[in-house]
Amino acid sequence: MSHTLLHRVVSARSLLIALSCLAALPAQSQDTPLQEIVITATRQDSQLRNVPASVSVIGREAIQMGQQQLSLGESLVAIPGLFAQNQYNFTQDLRVSIRGAGSRANFGIRGIQIYVDGIPATTTDGQGGVDDIDLGSADSIQVVRGPVSALYGSSSGGVIEIQSEAGPETPFVQFSATQGAYGMGKYQIKTGGQNGALNYMLNLSRLELDGYRDNSAVEHNMLNSRFNYRFANDADLTVIFNAVDSPWAEDPGSITAAAVAANPEQAWPANITFDSGEGLEQQRLGLVYTNPISATRKLTAYNFYLTRSFSTNLPFQAEGVSSFDRFFYGTGVKLDQMSTFFGMPSKTTVGIDTSAQLDERTRHANLDGVRGALAQDQEEQAKAVGLFVVNDLQITDRLNLVLGGRYDALTLTIEDKFLANNDQSGEVDFREFSPMVGATYALADNLRLYTKYGTAFETPTFTELAGPGSALAGAGVGLTGFADIQSQEARSVELGLRGMLAERFEFDVVVFSMTVENEVVNTATLGSRGVFQVADTDRQGFEAMGMFNLMDGLNLTASYTFSDFTFDQFPTSPAVEGNDLPLIPRHQLYAQLNYHHASGFFAVMDYQWVDDYFANNANTATNEAYGVASLRMGHSFRMDNLSIDPFLGIKNLTDESYNDNVRPNAFGGRF
Repeated sequence: MSHTLLHRVVSARSLLIALSCLAALPAQSQDTPLQEIVITATRQDSQLRNVPASVSVIGREAIQMGQQQLSLGESLVAIPGLFAQNQYNFTQDLRVSIRGAGSRANFGIRGIQIYVDGIPATTTDGQGGVDDIDLGSADSIQVVRGPVSALYGSSSGGVIEIQSEAGPETPFVQFSATQGAYGMGKYQIKTGGQNGALNYMLNLSRLELDGYRDNSAVEHNMLNSRFNYRFANDADLTVIFNAVDSPWAEDPGSITAAAVAANPEQAWPANITFDSGEGLEQQRLGLVYTNPISATRKLTAYNFYLTRSFSTNLPFQAEGVSSFDRFFYGTGVKLDQMSTFFGMPSKTTVGIDTSAQLDERTRHANLDGVRGALAQDQEEQAKAVGLFVVNDLQITDRLNLVLGGRYDALTLTIEDKFLANNDQSGEVDFREFSPMVGATYALADNLRLYTKYGTAFETPTFTELAGPGSALAGAGVGLTGFADIQSQEARSVELGLRGMLAERFEFDVVVFSMTVENEVVNTATLGSRGVFQVADTDRQGFEAMGMFNLMDGLNLTASYTFSDFTFDQFPTSPAVEGNDLPLIPRHQLYAQLNYHHASGFFAVMDYQWVDDYFANNANTATNEAYGVASLRMGHSFRMDNLSIDPFLGIKNLTDESYNDNVRPNAFGGRF
């Protein structure tokens, strides 16, 4: 008998009122037609029209203008093939899935590579997070949908690349204050400009939020800065520094359908008893150097260092306080070479990426929110190196062929320093080659047919491993031991059509088929650890997006996603074979009407509809379908060098009740 979950966890209208003051205002950015956008997320600078892959681009206005800027999910909602959850639970972080990659994550982002200003934000073991991404100074977001390990290595079921703003020619200072429902307050000071050869942008922000549910408050402070210096030979060096201080973010926990029906704002009692939540400090320094060596050759190199101190209280006693100190660093180099091959224009990119991650992790007993006796002490090390090459060959004026491949070597090591619960030390090595091939064909000047065969592999993260001596390994908690662990392998083929009609309508439609072998599947939770097994899955889908210029200043954007994702082979749970993958709605629809007037007035109304989807592998618990409409509007008042920009936003205009935070295969039915 199917059990339907009441969908009221995020409910009621949310009102947002803000004021922004800008001195020495820079020139307004203008929208660029999609066909002319330069894509960098494919590791070659290419016009979107010539990219043989499903790529979506979000511009600065969509990210910043009238937005709450609480979650990256606000900006990603229009992208077909992508589903974002947990936008208001800052302890779990945003869960993003692209064509199913990343849907199993209990926290953070998995299976998707995240890059910020050319620097990896996904750790060597494949865990990503977005708590250090500053939407207040983001200039663009590029999303590549589908497997791309040939370019990025492990955990590349998709790519999200965020670029920060550059400073304008005229220096400015901006102050923004935003007030909203549930105790929301966000404050921002931003400055930037050009001083000779130096371009700079700095943004300091603070977020305070009580949250819709009990025990869900958060305090978050962030500094994001970008400096670019251009040398006389046209080479340039970009330095990025980012710092995050989040003293504490509370976790209300998951609850049952009965508890939701009684009071959707309540926290799970144990989460209050054990003071569930997390705190973190993080600093990231990145350097990106580019040098146009000649008219046909360009060198790009990057180097980064990240430190992170993290501690979380989980809602139980045994091993209920988990913390780690992380050092994550790496470097990479790529060379772009323009040439000809038998008279055909050719662009070849060769590169190398290296990274290492060192985590000092401990677990203690949670004595009603107080750290108790030590229960785990281990050092986790991940090291990776990847060599890649990609070639874009223009065979004819209409036909482009792209070939690529990458070889990765990755090692995960755990050194157990607490032997009272058996020695859980171990090491596992992965050696993977990932090919890809794609092509675009110009049916007309503004009409491109594209196709791609892509692959991806994904290794387990440290939280998905159980050491060979672990007492929990026999219960299936973690992937048992280190012996015979294989990487997850995905193979995908897609066919798409993108273009522009009558200079008013831009569109991109694609169909794809994907198989995934040895997919790591979350099946339950036991104590503080997830229970993981492996299965094979089949995925077929259709994605469409269109933008129509109705009249000057008025645009309509719409996207649709169809996802048919099922379990194929599941040796340990044959009863679920043929079932739908959990946390993936079969249908999604998004529409937005955007109006801008020359006077400075703007209004944006959007609607997101999400089909019902299953919360567990057995397909016995269902999260019901929902639709959320939102409105934001504002006006820019300009007086000489001063601009005042008040705006107002209402999220959930119709007061729809729905769940934004659903946990897969949750213990005790607490989905």
